[in-house]
Amino acid sequence: MKILVAEPLAAAGIELLKAQPGWDIVISNPKEYAQHLEDADALFVRSAVKVNAEVLAKAPKLRVIGRAGVGVDNVDLPAATAGNVLVMNTPGGNAVAVAEHTLGFMLCMARSIPQASASTKSGKWEKKKFLGSELRGKTLGILGLGYIGQEVAKRARGFEMKIIASDPYANAKIAADLGVSLVSLDELYKQSDFITLHVAITKETNKMLGDAAFAKMKTGVRIVNCARGELIDDAALARAIQSGKVAGAAIDVFEIEPPSADNPLLALERVLATPHIGGSTGEAQEIVGVRIVEQVVDYLQRGVVLNAVNTVAVR
Repeated sequence: MKILVAEPLAAAGIELLKAQPGWDIVISNPKEYAQHLEDADALFVRSAVKVNAEVLAKAPKLRVIGRAGVGVDNVDLPAATAGNVLVMNTPGGNAVAVAEHTLGFMLCMARSIPQASASTKSGKWEKKKFLGSELRGKTLGILGLGYIGQEVAKRARGFEMKIIASDPYANAKIAADLGVSLVSLDELYKQSDFITLHVAITKETNKMLGDAAFAKMKTGVRIVNCARGELIDDAALARAIQSGKVAGAAIDVFEIEPPSADNPLLALERVLATPHIGGSTGEAQEIVGVRIVEQVVDYLQRGVVLNAVNTVAVR
């Protein structure tokens, strides 16, 4: 059996693959992996490799794709399903990492930490300029109370924030145990001092934060997006910041990555931007790397299906 690793995977995961008797493990990279597809039984990817119909056509023996992470935007699920290729991901594996990045963003905006650091390092001492605000007592609106949203709520409680969430699929008991009040989307927009997004991309959520949504929000609200770039209309957010409706935004994900130089958000001082690193911690990569390998091994060796995002005939 040939196992193709197209992107970096945790060393412990690689060792687990190599421990399987009779398996041929090919360690490649996004630029060269395609030459090994013809007789591959399994393919491991993260987010750089785009597994489209053309790629799948080159892999007639492929049985399973393991995505070390949550989002599967880079995998053509209908094409995989049509080819009877199972696709698995690792939900929750990087939840803590993303939650911590989210809280870090919130603190940076509340206290102007990046700007104050740059000012001080440039030789200035602008103590009065950087009057901040506390997270304590502020209302945090969480859009999506899944694995990551729940981890954000746990940490926000430590800052004594009031936490509300909007999620039609949320478990009311879990929300109550976390001290989170479930509200409608409009009510979340109306109440929140900070809004953080943790939902998947669907027809309903695509560009959900646009002009109409910003108009319903508090003046001075701050936005955090560590989920998917497509959730926000960048031009609308830029307008909301320039008008003063939105006090600031912190963005880890963009619809086009890397973002183009003419993206309106990149020119704004009140926007913090990072290169999709919310889940990029050594601990998170170890967890998702080992977990996806365990899942694929269970599937290929025993037919056990865990965290599949499509349905195929087990083979």
